[in-house]
Amino acid sequence: MKKHTFKLLSALTLSCGLLAPTLGLAQTVSVSSIVEHPALDAIKDGVHEALQEAGITERPDFKWQFQTAQGNPAIASQIARKFIGDKSDVIVAISTPSAQAVVAGTRSIPVVYSAVTDPVAAQLVKGMEASGTNVTGVSDALSLEDQLALIKQIVPNAKKVGMVYNPGETNSVVVVKRLEELLATEGMQLVTATAPRTVDVGAAARSLVGKVDVIYTNTDNNVVSAYESLVRVGNEAKIPLVASDTDSVPRGAVAALGINYFDLGKQTGAMVIRILEGEKPGDMASETSSELELHVNPAAAKKQGIELSAELVQSAAKVIE
Repeated sequence: MKKHTFKLLSALTLSCGLLAPTLGLAQTVSVSSIVEHPALDAIKDGVHEALQEAGITERPDFKWQFQTAQGNPAIASQIARKFIGDKSDVIVAISTPSAQAVVAGTRSIPVVYSAVTDPVAAQLVKGMEASGTNVTGVSDALSLEDQLALIKQIVPNAKKVGMVYNPGETNSVVVVKRLEELLATEGMQLVTATAPRTVDVGAAARSLVGKVDVIYTNTDNNVVSAYESLVRVGNEAKIPLVASDTDSVPRGAVAALGINYFDLGKQTGAMVIRILEGEKPGDMASETSSELELHVNPAAAKKQGIELSAELVQSAAKVIE
């Protein structure tokens, strides 16, 4: 009887030992975002779906928490401190400001950034290879050559490209510098207007009226959050709006060649799962997405004084009717 009991206990111990890593996979995943807008919300939803598909959200010890900084970097830092204090198993930081806040606060808790255009310039990682630190993630960097090609398709005679951006957002500053250099090689010029706050977007856009042939927007969080302000100016002044965020097209942009942010969220979620399964973030190279989609809005084009070519509309993955 004693021998049987010993064997039973041994079997239970072995069983628990085998189950322990599985039960420990799903603990606390904390998600921070600088602001709520369609693209960033899609990333959050994509991360959650990836975890759900893996069965992690159904585990009894799983905890998911999400907070947004409402566009305020100081609040982003407060959220980072809370998530670090909660001893989260993984912190997902959506956008450059949120990622910078989290990375500045911990060197031990795994951090997975997402929707960061240039993680190196943002000083999150030293390169796109495995960092050897607690940080990895997914960049939403786009080829500006492809963006310029789209602008020239839509407004062939454009010489001056306007851009509204937040000078406090590293990813936007990087895009401004690179776009200035690229346009110069094409005999074109970038005219900028700064919007440090979301409420500044409309006024910044109005300051470009009469100075530019087209307005291009990157994934600047202030601008995307207040995109309707930009659309009003574009419609009134007959200035076409070309975006890099496809979610801006149904909101009034003429066209956008960009990433599917829900898919980017699922790609981010896959990295989170790898970490929950025991992989170290420092052993995981940063990733990008090469899957681009063209979305067009012919009705918005007419409001902004142009007509999209049939060829461009036919090549689009999505046409907003």
